[in-house]
Amino acid sequence: MTPRDAFGPRLGELQSLYIRVAKEPAPRPVSTAQAIANFGLAGDRHASPRSPRQLLLAGRPAYERWGLPSASLRENLLVDFSTAQLASGDLVRIGDEVILWITFVCEPCNRLERRCPGTLKTIGADRGMLARVLRGGELRQGDEVAVCRAKAPMFSDDWRERVLQVARAVPEGSWISHRQLAEMAGVDTAYCRAFPRVLSRLPAAVAGRVGSDAGKTGALAWSGAGFFDITAHLALLHQP
Repeated sequence: MTPRDAFGPRLGELQSLYIRVAKEPAPRPVSTAQAIANFGLAGDRHASPRSPRQLLLAGRPAYERWGLPSASLRENLLVDFSTAQLASGDLVRIGDEVILWITFVCEPCNRLERRCPGTLKTIGADRGMLARVLRGGELRQGDEVAVCRAKAPMFSDDWRERVLQVARAVPEGSWISHRQLAEMAGVDTAYCRAFPRVLSRLPAAVAGRVGSDAGKTGALAWSGAGFFDITAHLALLHQP
């Protein structure tokens, strides 16, 4: 894992933590949370080993700029600096244990618009950054936050490019469902109806590995194994 001295100076601190429990209408504030490597936060409904959006970081400046009520951005972690300072591929250390891999910008959605009317037209990229947990541990209010720039693979903020990225990774002789493709690309399943048009940009043999019909050919269902594994990539950080 990335050595501690690879991270820069203190960027800020973790101010608040929230767990989004299944079927609860609002994020639940907590004083500590357990981050689990390659999974997310324990007890959070968005935790999944196949997702690039295991948790959401939001910045206090966004709340102040737009005059938003607390927790209205539906974040897991609220930090005291602007998340515009982070970019896909950055590694973020929180406290002494937890390391996050920043994946892409979290765009405002219709659900957020219903809760906070006007956000779709105003807040834009200010909602925050999504991330995966690379190294787990306990998160606490007041933990120091530091960043290691652009040391992990990057994802596009364009959902179409992420869909193509996942589809290209499906091994020959395997297939993936639209629902799993949506999860691994970090998009809502409502986007599935647009997948055929997006996948038409790929060679037919590659695009043919996506969808339930692909499984009828005798191909094996792909678990997504290896897609988010960046162990070999991070090993380069230890080389002189």
